[in-house]
Amino acid sequence: MTKIQQIATHIRKIPNYPKKGILFYDITTALQDATTFQSIIDLLHENFAGQKIDVVASLEARGFILGAALAYKLGVGFIPIRKKGKLPSTTLSEDYELEYGSATLEIHADAIARGQRVLLCDDLVATGGTMIAGANLIRSAGGIVAAACSLIEFSDMDGANKVRNAGIDLFSLVQALGDMPRYNI
Repeated sequence: MTKIQQIATHIRKIPNYPKKGILFYDITTALQDATTFQSIIDLLHENFAGQKIDVVASLEARGFILGAALAYKLGVGFIPIRKKGKLPSTTLSEDYELEYGSATLEIHADAIARGQRVLLCDDLVATGGTMIAGANLIRSAGGIVAAACSLIEFSDMDGANKVRNAGIDLFSLVQALGDMPRYNI
């Protein structure tokens, strides 16, 4: 079994969460296994090592776990992109739609130096709304979206295509179609 297949076997699927009709991919089971968590970060690191990345920005909340560990491994700083009202200083905000509602993301207005190359990280890409909103915030703050990454990409939804069509180079480890995982590596 490859590392990616091993990772995929540790992702728990929960039907009808957070609402009826949603199949929730729970990554906490992959994170609690030390070998699996290390493999996730190692594989993401391998993809971006040697690229010009100044900082990693991650989306609340599960994206923080991956993004912070990846930033550490890349030897760069970490920037949280939070839900509205969670950051204490002056913020920039972006509204977006997700598969079961809408929300607002914020970033500190001074978090990114003009021209910094930012790697955007989240746990999964479904509709693409969260990741595109994060990329818009990075650009509003003066940064350059160098690339984006996720643990899971839902290939039966159009989100990953929307992200790529927005000019964002997206790398995902596991591609999922309904309940049938496919592997990117």
